[in-house]
Amino acid sequence: MSPRRRESEPGPTHAAALADALRASILSGELGLDAPLREERLAAEHAASRHTVRAALQALAAERLVTIAPYRGARVANLDDDAVEALQELRGALEAEAVRQVSAKHGTPWPAAVTRPVKEAIDRLALAEASGDWLATTRAHAEVHRLIGEAAASPRIAQAHRQLESEILLLLTHVRPDYPAGSLAREHTGYLDEIQREGGDAVRAHLAHSADLIRAARYQAATAEP
Repeated sequence: MSPRRRESEPGPTHAAALADALRASILSGELGLDAPLREERLAAEHAASRHTVRAALQALAAERLVTIAPYRGARVANLDDDAVEALQELRGALEAEAVRQVSAKHGTPWPAAVTRPVKEAIDRLALAEASGDWLATTRAHAEVHRLIGEAAASPRIAQAHRQLESEILLLLTHVRPDYPAGSLAREHTGYLDEIQREGGDAVRAHLAHSADLIRAARYQAATAEP
């Protein structure tokens, strides 16, 4: 007979479920940037032990959705401009390598079996844009880039990209760049063609443009505050 789990040890299923719930609240915008995440309150709201809450927060900190600091406790992450630039540089390195590997394996242009899933994701992006649902649009946008990364069939690239995806979604949940209606789907249709012709240069140019739009949106939001 196995020993009973002590109450002080959070069950992995409970901690994972709580992390899922908190992640959803963060990425929906329900919990704002830099919002405090107090253990006592979360434990009461979710009928969980403090240890389970702590384990869930540690999991979200590993995804960089949460920061944990002495005397400040846990808070929703708040990416500054330097963090945005670093994030885009890392995304660029991963996606450029994925594009290089796909072209090395399949040549250019890429075969339909490779491009079809990305084109279908771009179609879903167009539908999300047309609906006016920004959260759905950010997730469809992220899916396009994720599928480009997965086209390399490299588990390590795919895993690294997934680890960045939560940060990307967090950023775009709260910062809405000035994209004219329908422009994201059109831009990514062109992007799919460009990466086949130009490789990593197209990836870096695309993400640099995205970073510029994000910085501009952050500046506009900051200057508009009373």
